[in-house]
Amino acid sequence: MSDEWLLMLGPVAVFMLSMTLTPGPNNLMLTASGANFGIRRTMPHMLGIVGGCFFLYLAIALGLGVLFERAPLLQVTLRWAGSAYLLYLAYRIATAPSPNVKGTDERGQPLTFLQAALFQLANPKAWILGLALIAGFLPQGGQALLNAAVLVGFAELVALPCLLVWAGFGVAIGRLVKNDAGWRAFNVTMGLLTAASVVLILR
Repeated sequence: MSDEWLLMLGPVAVFMLSMTLTPGPNNLMLTASGANFGIRRTMPHMLGIVGGCFFLYLAIALGLGVLFERAPLLQVTLRWAGSAYLLYLAYRIATAPSPNVKGTDERGQPLTFLQAALFQLANPKAWILGLALIAGFLPQGGQALLNAAVLVGFAELVALPCLLVWAGFGVAIGRLVKNDAGWRAFNVTMGLLTAASVVLILR
């Protein structure tokens, strides 16, 4: 690894920590999932976020970012599509039954790897983070694909434990909720907070 890369790892880590630890749609959904389903069942959701962001950021580095910046219609379409899907996910969270309910179908299901990965394509925060990451830290010399893969791979390694913190926070909250009324209040609150993210997307 070159000296340029070694000098860059610290700033990239700080950038990813600041962006990934702050509240956003992914973190709110992970908190709700951690509370309702636990860490093990939330793991595909977390890995889906990491995998989806990896391929999105790689695509941005290889030219998709330029297309996005030059196509206002694409930006508007993404904003509205992301908002609609986020509202759907917020509804799922708000109407999720208590984990105390018996039966897998009645208890609901956490997001799968594929669902979480595809959501990143319509997640404006993921696009903003990816565009800033590539514009700010991608080396200009050397092989573009290799540089992009190393940068994005390292960024997602930093992001994963940050996502785990939010899921773990949800698990901690889940241990404090003792009855069905408490679960309904928690799920409705998390659903409303997730839906409120739409305001930030559409402003």
